[in-house]
Amino acid sequence: MREGGLEAPTRHPIAWRNSDFFDAEKLDAELRRVFDICHGCRRCFNLCDSFPRLFDLIDATASGELAAVESASLKTVVDACTLCDMCFMTKCPYVPPHEFNIDFPHLILRHRAAGAQKGGIGFAKRQLTETDRNGRLGCSMPAIVNWATDRSNRLTRPLMETLAGVHRKAALPKYHAKTFQKLARSEPLEVNLQAPAHGRKAVIFATCFSNYNSPGIGQAARAVLARNGIETETVYPACCGMPQLEQGDIARVAGSTAKVAAEMRGWIGKGYDVVSLLPSCSLMLKLEWPLILPGNEDVKSLSQATFDASEYIIDIAGKEGLAEGLSPLDGGIAVHIACHARAQNMGRKGAEMLRLLPDTEVSVIERCSGHGGTWGMMKGNFDLAMKLGGPVIRKAAKGNPAHVVSECPLAREHIVQGIEGLDGDATGPSQVQHPIQLIARSYGL
Repeated sequence: MREGGLEAPTRHPIAWRNSDFFDAEKLDAELRRVFDICHGCRRCFNLCDSFPRLFDLIDATASGELAAVESASLKTVVDACTLCDMCFMTKCPYVPPHEFNIDFPHLILRHRAAGAQKGGIGFAKRQLTETDRNGRLGCSMPAIVNWATDRSNRLTRPLMETLAGVHRKAALPKYHAKTFQKLARSEPLEVNLQAPAHGRKAVIFATCFSNYNSPGIGQAARAVLARNGIETETVYPACCGMPQLEQGDIARVAGSTAKVAAEMRGWIGKGYDVVSLLPSCSLMLKLEWPLILPGNEDVKSLSQATFDASEYIIDIAGKEGLAEGLSPLDGGIAVHIACHARAQNMGRKGAEMLRLLPDTEVSVIERCSGHGGTWGMMKGNFDLAMKLGGPVIRKAAKGNPAHVVSECPLAREHIVQGIEGLDGDATGPSQVQHPIQLIARSYGL
């Protein structure tokens, strides 16, 4: 593959079962090989803070070369990466099959995995990744947990910042007494037998966030699919493992991968499509899991059967056509295209979906919000995350749209928090988080 060529990029399986993957000397050599190429290119300088940190380290040396940078200093570059995949997907001219074989995010993952193997994931960080346990706890006593985690709480948030490293000003997800799974079981929906897409069947992968923190996203997806004639089931075997992947705990992710893929096998065998509600989870099911367990046939079939929620609606619209009944939404919409939606290489499906609404103004923001999963919540990163998200925040606030949405609800809350901090007379957007919720609202559901 030549630089600037048109060949499709490829990704190699993650060799986490190979002892060389964790070998300190070989890892350092690969870091230096890749970082030296990045130093000579610098095309990614404006994507995130990893690259400016790397270039500053090199530029501060007398020689201006990577060889003069101590290996211990390179960890600051690793710590700034949010695994958004944007360097691999949109910027780097040296991704495989180019002979340079650059996959910066997976190199960062390898470094974190090596650290995790040596016990490098701190106790507090590990607890933050326990989304299922935390979700069950939060949903069992939502009033207390939501009170304790509210950023206006001057008693608990400083304590949380000290013990867990979560910045006291960072907005945190709320919990609900009824999970999406419980709501789906208790509220059956009538399927529209006259819809053009009637006959399709879909199993909704609830995701930890929609299940515990924002069941409205899942409820909206169910309602929209039912209006379009699609029979749905809701399942949630376990979290997709993205929080653990961020920390380099690949073995833990592999366990979730095998469990979820095995449970989904039966649904796929019965002709169900798989609809994942959030882009980070869709990315894991479609692209990351097959690289972690490349020989697992359940994982392969799940990858091929999975759609992101917005992607699925657009697939219906393009093949059968959507059910009638969409009405205009007043006040305009600003839709943020999340990095993990972009990393799926499927196009701007959230924006395409919203543009199906009649007589509704839709503005599109395709840039990193600065949040980066749990990264932007942490004490050492929050202020920087707000700064990185500044262009997105200002564009989202422009014109004071009635709705600001993102396929990543965490990114959306980060953006809205930034809008609240701007000077001006903006009334603030509605509480709707995900584009699918606006489609449901347009249908009157």
